[in-house]
Amino acid sequence: MQLLHRGDVGPAVSEIRNVLATLGLLPPLNGHVGTATYDESVEHAVRTFQQQRGLITDGVVGPATYRALTDAKWRLGDRSLAYFVSRPISGDDVFALQERLLELGYDAGRPDGIFGRQTEHALRNFQREYALNSDGICGPATLRSLRQLAPKVRGGRPVYLREQEKVRRAGPRLRGKRIVIDPGHGGSDRGAVVNGVAEADLAWDFARRLEGRMVATGMEALISRGPNSCPADADRAAFANEAGADLFLSLHVDANRSQQAQGVATFHFGTGNGTTSNVGEALAGFLQREVVARTAMLDCRTHPKSWEVLRWTKMPAVRIEAGYLSNPQDRARLLDPGFRDVVAEAVLVAVKRLYLLGKDDQPTGTFTFDDLLRYELSRAEGA
Repeated sequence: MQLLHRGDVGPAVSEIRNVLATLGLLPPLNGHVGTATYDESVEHAVRTFQQQRGLITDGVVGPATYRALTDAKWRLGDRSLAYFVSRPISGDDVFALQERLLELGYDAGRPDGIFGRQTEHALRNFQREYALNSDGICGPATLRSLRQLAPKVRGGRPVYLREQEKVRRAGPRLRGKRIVIDPGHGGSDRGAVVNGVAEADLAWDFARRLEGRMVATGMEALISRGPNSCPADADRAAFANEAGADLFLSLHVDANRSQQAQGVATFHFGTGNGTTSNVGEALAGFLQREVVARTAMLDCRTHPKSWEVLRWTKMPAVRIEAGYLSNPQDRARLLDPGFRDVVAEAVLVAVKRLYLLGKDDQPTGTFTFDDLLRYELSRAEGA
């Protein structure tokens, strides 16, 4: 779609303004829709919406922000909800349905606002147990029952407790774990480019270094794209979901108009309103601390985001921004193969710490790749 930003006019801007007004972020639009202007107030409202939704706060309406605005229009009860294989329904009403089913003790999976097969299965189970027509459609009768019933479970976010339990049951060894490594951008999409250095190439190099180390430990490492391709975020997430991956690691670097911006940051799925992937958040924390301890880069901390590649993956997912190409110091380090080796090792050790669950651990930044291999070998011999 065409990007919408300050200075644009027309019906598309009117549509955006109307949604923002419905959400209480702008006053209602007066006048002809064709003359609606994307002015400073609209940009401010878009930034506020993006911040609330865990999106990149740039004040520009691109595909991700437009889809989020479209989803935000819907409230539970505005329409019937059902599972369509070719084009799944998405929206805030689906998110509310998923949250309600989870509160009642039905496993609808991660509340991602997309009416998928697992949501349909949970809804059918609810309908069956409460003597409703088990058709998997959330219509008026089903909605009345959902609103009338007290939940079986309060608090604790059971879907995320299941995530934690899955990690615990997986055990501390890395052998057999299936990880999808997702190098950002690719193909004609070069990502950030500064002085001829492209984010896509660095991300691919990071991915290959990490893949080699993971395979050496007995892990199954799958890369989401080839060196000359750039799948859409939905395809990257679908690849990981279909592979049945245990974790999803997205590798990026950043750029900014200011050369002063620098450092490393890590992101995990979260909406900013308390809904977060506990395991993803824990992995992001391990990863951030390991990279900072080993590289002394500026710590830009971890953050919850609802980016589509984090929201659509069914397993814990994180994204690392390993420095700024636009910052001379960060760029010099990113161009050093030795530095990229250090970051790859940090990512691997962070994954190991996740599965150790605090047992037989070592101080941050001291666990080496050789230590990890010895640990894996000793556990294999003791098995």
